[in-house]
Amino acid sequence: MSDSKPTILVTGGAGYIGSHAVLSLQKAGYNVIVYDNLSYGHPEIVQDVLKVELIVGDTNDRTLLDQIFSSRNITAVMHFAAFIAVGESVRDPAIYYQNNVAGTLTLLEAMIAANIKKFVFSSTCAIYGMPQEIPMTEKHPNNPLNAYASSKYMVEQILKDFDRAYGLKSVVFRYFNASGADPSGNLGEDHDPETHLIPLALLTALKKREHLFIFGTDYETPDGTAVRDYIHVNDLASAHVLGLDYLFNGGESEMFNLGNGNRFSVREVIEMAKKVTGVDFLVKETDRRPGDAPILVGSSEKAKSILGWQPQYFELKTIVNDAWQWHKKRHGYS
Repeated sequence: MSDSKPTILVTGGAGYIGSHAVLSLQKAGYNVIVYDNLSYGHPEIVQDVLKVELIVGDTNDRTLLDQIFSSRNITAVMHFAAFIAVGESVRDPAIYYQNNVAGTLTLLEAMIAANIKKFVFSSTCAIYGMPQEIPMTEKHPNNPLNAYASSKYMVEQILKDFDRAYGLKSVVFRYFNASGADPSGNLGEDHDPETHLIPLALLTALKKREHLFIFGTDYETPDGTAVRDYIHVNDLASAHVLGLDYLFNGGESEMFNLGNGNRFSVREVIEMAKKVTGVDFLVKETDRRPGDAPILVGSSEKAKSILGWQPQYFELKTIVNDAWQWHKKRHGYS
């Protein structure tokens, strides 16, 4: 990469969505440095697949951040370094506020001190809480129901204040259900523990799990299971590059939903996973989980109109198949 291109610091770039964003940034001609504490990230993805510099560090480490910002010509930061497990955030909210809020505040303070004022933030549709309208737009009331969602919402408020006080311009993306993997099979989703439906289904097909649970079959939906909006991770990544371009072109701070607007039930996802893998794995039904909404579907018209974003991978079969290619490669299955 040419040094004349802007250099972007990607926090959490060794994780699932962060690594795909790094790949999209590279394809768009940006230089990238990954900053990750590796609590959940995978260093081999950064070093062997993406082949970019990895700095192992925590967002709460102000000394290291100051050192990086003073020694590198970094022009913007893309921030993915967050804990994301909803259940864990209810059991242990302190680590979510420490990492997701305090860590982000430390990062932003270091940016302001270094006069870096362009920031792309990975947020979540969970800040809306239970849906009052479908599809959900950015105007939907905010009612976070757990510490994970609250931590993201708090950062959004911090960003508004930092824009007013310090001129920090930010693009906030509120994701619906991130899913899939890069079609190359070299990048994908690998959480430990895993909590997302598609990888859990594929791990069951790979016999890494004995069975898969459906949580709730009595929702007021066509087949009784919860309905979600699945968005391919490469479409998420492309939106982040467009958001960055928007800031470099003088855009004001904005927030955007990122979803496909499609509707797939838990049963439909499981049936597609069985079809793609050719494995009729064991599925068990159990009670609903507290706080799970029957339907979560987003409107992304704002991102389309302002950023010119267009999802490319909207079919469930494509999303599941891309994830399957990654999981097979990751777990040595042929």
